[in-house]
Amino acid sequence: MASTTATAAEGRPREEAPRAKGTLYRGDLGMWSWVAHRITGVLTFFFLFVHVLDTALVRVSPNAYDTVINTYKHPLMIVFELGLLAAVLFHAFNGIRVMLVDFWSRGPRLQRPMLWTVLVLWLVLIIPAAISMIARAATELFGG
Repeated sequence: MASTTATAAEGRPREEAPRAKGTLYRGDLGMWSWVAHRITGVLTFFFLFVHVLDTALVRVSPNAYDTVINTYKHPLMIVFELGLLAAVLFHAFNGIRVMLVDFWSRGPRLQRPMLWTVLVLWLVLIIPAAISMIARAATELFGG
């Protein structure tokens, strides 16, 4: 039986997208956004889990609770607070983008510009926060 379409052997070979060195993934920024969304979600979950545990310490042993809270007052913890802020901000903005892509009729077509908007908003908010928080940590560590 004759076919009007070319077989795979007769057709020209499919061109593969160039792969970034050091990665197995062949995609683009959207995939890294997906990965970052999952990672920031897990990090935020673990923060909330630890927060519930350390808050529960106040009922078990107020002295242990005070010790944990004093640990959190160390200037090095400001770096972790900055990481938490960065994770929560990205996760929130990217979550709004994901909802728009899923539920807005123009979302799939505009997902790339929305991703760039998320990244720009995240940078606009995280850079001043980072400067402020790191300056506070440096002041507490080295005096000022």
